[in-house]
Amino acid sequence: MFTPADFLQYTQWSGIATLVVAVLTVLSFILKWALRFRLVGATGFMAVLTFGLFSLSLAPLTRTVIPGAVKYSLIYDNGATQTVIAVPNQITSSQLEATLRQAASNIYSAGRSSIRGESQLTIRARTVLHPEPGLSIPFYLGQVKRSLANREDAQMNIEIYEDKLAQLSTANS
Repeated sequence: MFTPADFLQYTQWSGIATLVVAVLTVLSFILKWALRFRLVGATGFMAVLTFGLFSLSLAPLTRTVIPGAVKYSLIYDNGATQTVIAVPNQITSSQLEATLRQAASNIYSAGRSSIRGESQLTIRARTVLHPEPGLSIPFYLGQVKRSLANREDAQMNIEIYEDKLAQLSTANS
């Protein structure tokens, strides 16, 4: 996986290439080359590419890995304060807590907006039960509430629905 330092290096090389193409574009206008307008487009494209690489060098692209967490899938995200993740049917309370912590860290984004004055992101964990053929029931196992504004939220509120986990273990037997 690329690191921000890698993207900064790519930005430098892309910036140099952009300057070379820009000089070539100016030269093409002076010498009235036929491809001068194409070079304007190439210069603009390279400037956008350089800016994109620079922006990738500013933000970390790594995901948090918390020991004991299981793989989850993002099922629903309204882009503001509500998300739902899917976890496997065979999950324990400690795995669920670790998974909720990992999801809270990975799903956090400074660009999320508050809806109706809510200041917390709620991530709910669910699985799907199939009590009989053709019937699927979403089964919520827990949730975590974290700050929308602070990346390092020490006040995360994790709720594990132990009664639901007990029902899940009997349903899996």
